[in-house]
Order: sequence, then C-alpha cells, then structure tokens
Amino acid sequence: MSSEVTTECLVIGAGPAGLQASYLLKQAGRDHLVLESGQAAGTFFTRFPRHRQLISINKIHTGWDDPELNLRVDWNSLLSDDPALLFTGYTPRYFPNADDMVRYLGDFAVKNDLPVRYDTKVVTVTRPDDFVVRDQHGGTYRAKRVIVATGVSQPYTPDIEGVEHAEHYYDVSVDPQDFTNKKVLIIGRGNSAFETADALVETASVIHVAGPGSLKLAWQTHFVGHLRAVNNNFLDTYQLKSQNAVLDGHIRGIRRDGDDYLVKVSFQRVDEVVKEIRYDRVILATGFRFDASIFAPECRPQLTINSRFPDQTAAWESVNVPDLFFAGTITQMRDFKKSTSGFIHGFRYGVRALHRIAEQRYHGVDWPSRSVDPTPEAVTEAVVERVNRTSALWQLFSFLADAVLTGEDGSVRYVEEVPVAHLHEAVERGEFGDVASYLTVTLEYGEDHDKVNPFDITAGRTSQDDTSGLDGRYLHPVVRRFRAGVLVDEHHITENLENEWDSEAVHKAPLREYLR
Repeated sequence: MSSEVTTECLVIGAGPAGLQASYLLKQAGRDHLVLESGQAAGTFFTRFPRHRQLISINKIHTGWDDPELNLRVDWNSLLSDDPALLFTGYTPRYFPNADDMVRYLGDFAVKNDLPVRYDTKVVTVTRPDDFVVRDQHGGTYRAKRVIVATGVSQPYTPDIEGVEHAEHYYDVSVDPQDFTNKKVLIIGRGNSAFETADALVETASVIHVAGPGSLKLAWQTHFVGHLRAVNNNFLDTYQLKSQNAVLDGHIRGIRRDGDDYLVKVSFQRVDEVVKEIRYDRVILATGFRFDASIFAPECRPQLTINSRFPDQTAAWESVNVPDLFFAGTITQMRDFKKSTSGFIHGFRYGVRALHRIAEQRYHGVDWPSRSVDPTPEAVTEAVVERVNRTSALWQLFSFLADAVLTGEDGSVRYVEEVPVAHLHEAVERGEFGDVASYLTVTLEYGEDHDKVNPFDITAGRTSQDDTSGLDGRYLHPVVRRFRAGVLVDEHHITENLENEWDSEAVHKAPLREYLR
C-alpha cells in the first residue's frame, strides 16, 4: 500500500452519517474513502445506549404500501435504492436493541461495497494546502475536502467543583446489583439520565435525578431528544412517593466524605437555597461533545454551544475552515433542540442535502428540479402531492423545505428538500438560476405548540374544517412567499388528524386562492 493515499473526499467515521455520505458519493461516482477507528461500522452503538434499548422507533406494520410514507415511522433506516436494506427487516421490536443497529450498519457497508478502512483512527488533520490526515499506523491521506461524521465522541463534563468524584454514564456499571441499597444521585435530566435511573429502580434505595430548569417531555415539545416516555417510568416513582425525586436546581459542588459524597444542590424552586445532601454514588449523565483535538491549529473548526459542537454554515461547512464539512448528529447545532438533525431519521436527509450542495459547488450539478405549469392550480397540486407523501419534510420539520421557484420569464420550477437557510443564501448567490420570487413549503408545528398540553381537552386542537390553518398547533404545511430573500406573506394549511391534506374545500381551495 502506498504511504500516501490521495482522494477527492475523505469521510471520517463509519457510523450512520458516514455510511450515508459514502453511499451517495459512490452513487454519484465520486472518488472517496471512509476512515473508521473501530473494527466495524457503527462502533458507537456497540457501547451506547448503555442499557442497549434504542429510542428510535421501528414501526413495521403501517398500513401503507408507499415506501416513502413508511420512512415517516422508520427512524433507523438509511436512504438507499435497495428495499432489502431497510432496518425494519432486522427486528420487529418497536424500540430496537442497539445490537440490531450494529448488524444493520455492517450489512449496509458490505452490501453497498462502500470504501471503508477499519481500524484506522485519525490522529491528526493538517492543511498545508489540501487536507492531510494521518492515522495511528502512520498512514497518510490527502483530500481537497473532508466530511467529519464522528458524532459526539467525548463525554461532556460541566464545570462543577469536585466533578472528578462523579462516575460518568460513559463507563459506569450497568449492573443494577452494584447499586443495591445505595443512595444515588444522577446529574443530568436527559434520556441517558432517566435510562440509568429506570435501570436502578429495583435495587437502589433512593435515586435523585438533578438538573436546572423545568423538565422537558418530548411528547409536549415535539423534540425527540427531550425526555421520552419510554425512559420516564422513574417519574411515576417520584410522583407516587416511592423514595425517588427529581431535583430542580444546580449542582454547586461534590466532595468526598469518608465512603460517601456530600453534594451541594442549589434549589431553583426555593430561591436557590443551597442544601448539602449525602449520597453513596454520583453519576454524571450530562451528554457528549465533539472532539476537535485531532485538528491542527490552521484547520481547527470553531466550536459553539458550550464548545460541544463545531460551528457550521447553512451548508454544514465549518464557519472558519473552508471545505471542511460535517454530517450526522454533530449537525444538530443548526436546529438545536428544535428539529431532528441530531438523529438518524433527521440527518439522513441532511446528508442527502449536503451531497447535493457539494455536487453543485464542486461538480456543477444543479439541484434536481422539475417544471410545473405556472398556474395556481398546478402549483397547488404539486404542493399537496408532496406534503401528503414526503418523509424528509415530515422528519426535518421546519428545517427542510421544498421550493417553488418563479423565474423572471414566469416559468416555475419545483425543487425538493433544501435547507431553508441555505435556500435563501443560494437564491441570493444565483445558485438556483434566475429567480424572481419563490415559495417555501415546510411542515411545522404551530406557534407555542410546546406550551399546549395535547391531552387537555379544554385546549383542544384546531377544527378540521378551519380553512385558515393559522391556529394550528400540530404539524401542518406552511407555504411562504419570498422576494429577494424577504418574506412577503404566508399561508397555513389546516392541520389534519390523519395528516392527509387533500380536502378540496379545506386544504386545496384556500391554497389556490392564496397562490392567485
């Protein structure tokens, strides 16, 4: 093997995002290579989640024959042309075991013959001219551009005095018997914290889960990274007075006291009163962060959000290092705690959009589009057909948009699945050609949707016959008109319980009138 390998594009990481990027690059005939530190694809899932149950849904029996619609409730499959490479064929479990994901990703790489080099850990990335990547064996790889798909691989440790005394979710024991009759504090209030708490309910004497602010539940916020119902059985034990508790406050310090730990908690609900509480074990479940240490100073990406993620443009490119792109869960800084870029069912479409951006920039390949008759009737039919079928706009709600582009000559083109922020910038730069005005078509939750209890019948949902759609809190289509990047007006299509926006009187006719 040559001591230096030169390729057009290097992908770092063979998790789901890296494999999705490689698949699209191979389909386009682009020379590339994937470097993976582990012995197989999807190494992250060999260890996480620690208690092995995924919270990404795997719904097999949908009642639909349309594979595009099925992807709305398949949160694990990567995008491909092979129906045999759907995750739904690997297990019938609604919440799968992480080992099924490892097996699936391995098959995806092999069956698509993706150019992955395993046991190849990147130790340095420099940029004397092109990017130069070195691995632990001394191998060198040179490329014009790099896609980093390594995920958030390092534990995120908050600034707490004495935090070194805490055990981390990353490597704490997963044997409940190790916590028998122990009083346990879990710092953090996300899914990893409650996953851990649920696992210890039968053996620990007392469990406290602590963190600042109000507890956010995914069923109310519609952000799937907030606490999921599958992980919140612990809340029953708290509210039904079974010795466990959720503490709303800041952890100010941890100190050793003999065999125990004394932890200072500043309680928000009682004006930051500080109380010192004794525990047998303290577990840190505060999430993960991106590891930028492999990058030399001349190409080290700027970080954001408590230095947990690389800062990125609307094209998922580093804000300070040109031609350095990101894919996968680390792209969630673009829609942090709002949409789904941090999860497979979101970022698989983000990777496809990134691929189209790169194809346009580096190879002159226009974003796929189709012509539509320049009439309100034709555009209405095009929009309604898409919102009733698309999985991309459904999964990456508010973030991805279809666009209806009107030229100066009155011609109309329809393009699919463009990141909204990128669309505005690209139109201004002329990357979509001659555009006099354009429409965006998104699926969105209504304003203040996270402040409404969907199970409170007094709050209710919008009437299915309300043709304005303006008061809709649930997911519904929104059409906006822009000229020179400036919002002109917008139209909301009324929400529908079955998510079928095809009523002539309620959905189509009001949209046609708006388009006139």
